[in-house]
Amino acid sequence: MIKSKLPDVGTTIFTVMSQLAQEHGAINLSQGFPGFDTYPYLRDLLAKYVMEGYNQYAPMTGIPSLKERIADKTLNLHDVAFEAEEEVTVVSGATEALYAAVTAVIEPGDEAIILEPAYDSYSPAVRLNGGVPVYIPLNLPDFSVDWQKVKDAITEKTKVIMVNTPHNPGGYVWTAEDLNQLYALIQDREIYVISDEVYEQITFDGRKHLPVFSHPGLRERSLVCGSFGKTFHVTGWKIGYCLAPKPLSREFRKIHQFLTFSTSTPMQYALADFMENPSRYIFLHEFYEKKRNRFCRGLKETAFEFIPAQGSFFQVVSYGHLSDEKDTEVAIRMTKEIGVACIPVSAFFHDHRDPKLLRFCFAKEDRDLDKALDRIKTFRF
Repeated sequence: MIKSKLPDVGTTIFTVMSQLAQEHGAINLSQGFPGFDTYPYLRDLLAKYVMEGYNQYAPMTGIPSLKERIADKTLNLHDVAFEAEEEVTVVSGATEALYAAVTAVIEPGDEAIILEPAYDSYSPAVRLNGGVPVYIPLNLPDFSVDWQKVKDAITEKTKVIMVNTPHNPGGYVWTAEDLNQLYALIQDREIYVISDEVYEQITFDGRKHLPVFSHPGLRERSLVCGSFGKTFHVTGWKIGYCLAPKPLSREFRKIHQFLTFSTSTPMQYALADFMENPSRYIFLHEFYEKKRNRFCRGLKETAFEFIPAQGSFFQVVSYGHLSDEKDTEVAIRMTKEIGVACIPVSAFFHDHRDPKLLRFCFAKEDRDLDKALDRIKTFRF
């Protein structure tokens, strides 16, 4: 029998809750995927390229036109230039990008600071590469960073700080001061930044997404991972990308070529054509802000406490003032009793600590959000 490299890892909570939702016919506000289809024109573009025979391997780093679109978007939105050919890499989903980035940087014994609650792929990627995760809790209830705790955690072995903005599950959006604080801590050290920015187009209330590379001091030591799945409602396409300076991109690509080598060819061509019109992504925040507002209006009629998410398509609610029940039990009971599935936030902590929080995905049709809210109002502790 083989010795497991991740003996403490089982089926993810996202899979568990989605299966439970299906079994009980519940409205699935748990797993982070849109409850509506992508744009018809994007589907038509994909069909076009499939029918025209664009069905063989793409170049390992991505087709030139898509890399150019990504570089153009970055320049237009953030006034930061990346060389499409050498600093932009197309990959098979942001999770692959994160894994390849960690693998490129982490050596056995290196420490990686992970800000919790955190997406569940960060720690396994570090551990599988022989690294040591160092967990720092975010401030609650707003999920901001306690920079003193980060400073105290840095040692001579620290090699990576994992960043996530807009934050999943908490919805916090990093500020310019956050970027300044991060740079102040690492400017005199060989510490790299791996930043998960898959919700970059989804920020609310006038907030602007600030990618880590927008800070001049951070650009040369950062690998930024993005995704088309969240932006264009195609999570099942599993297409992402990594932006990094040339030296880091070279090492990143060495890993990528032995993970998936290349990414779906017709999908890349379809996305490249679709992105010719920037309005297809720069106004996405308006679409999701309406959904967040709709969901939060309904939550105000419940006993839950919450701070409206600053970004992402998740809303976290607190019930600690109502009950000491474990969040996993509450999530399961909610699915079975009222037919609404959510995610217990303890799943985002390595030690499964329970701050009595639940995460709901509001990237759903309005009718499903309204139906879910009507059911949530009937839930009792």
